[in-house]
Amino acid sequence: MKLSLNKLNVALAVSTITLMACAGDPGQPSSSSSGNAIAVVNGVSIPEKFADVIIAEQRARGAPDDQNMKDNIRKDLIRRELLVQAATTVGIDKRADTLAKQNLARQNVLIGDYVQDWIKNNPPTDDEIKQEYDSIKEKLGAQKEYHARHVLVKTEAEAKSLIAQLKKGAKFATLAKKSLDPGSKDNGGDLGWANPAMFVPPFSEAMMKLDKGQYTTEPVKTDFGYHVILLEEMREVQSPPLEEVKSELQQRLQQKKWQAYVDQLEKDAKVSEVTEAAK
Repeated sequence: MKLSLNKLNVALAVSTITLMACAGDPGQPSSSSSGNAIAVVNGVSIPEKFADVIIAEQRARGAPDDQNMKDNIRKDLIRRELLVQAATTVGIDKRADTLAKQNLARQNVLIGDYVQDWIKNNPPTDDEIKQEYDSIKEKLGAQKEYHARHVLVKTEAEAKSLIAQLKKGAKFATLAKKSLDPGSKDNGGDLGWANPAMFVPPFSEAMMKLDKGQYTTEPVKTDFGYHVILLEEMREVQSPPLEEVKSELQQRLQQKKWQAYVDQLEKDAKVSEVTEAAK
């Protein structure tokens, strides 16, 4: 698979901020030395590290590290240098708004690399992950999930007729074929295992009042119509094994640790308000 030039150009555009950081302070010209350069354009060298940064990003995205990619990167960097020189000639590099944008771009790179290093050096421990898992599991343990069936009809009279038929021994799955719910009618009205919060309040409230094997003896009205509900069974919420969710918990904890670190930085910082008069 070859990386198309359009896709490469998009990737190169994304790399602009990183290249600004590689170049050093905003507004400073590239070195005129040709050492460790991939090209010299009008006496200005293009550092090899520029290409290295983009090649590393392309590898991370799964692009083939072939000569075609390197050639396209070299061509684009030459084109960039020509445009930088053109912009410098007319003084764009001296404009206050341009310098501000460059400084902000430099901040973004520094922050991004710092975040990556901090996360790498401060991973959640196995004990922390286990504690987080146990905490979530304990909270879930107090909850229940329900396996229910239902039949949805348009009118209250239709729902009462279905209930009367159930009392006479009709099979719920058979009556469910008349349901207006296309997602469950052909499966005996089966809604599978679900948390009550997944249903609208009138439905969930009626469902949770039922015992195993019971159905509602009065129609349950919602915005969708009238329901007859059968509760097949209920159970405590089943927690997945730790290993199955370890990666997700690790990310969750990493975010919490980073947020706590940033909060502490803000707490310890001395920040002075600038009044309008001082401006």
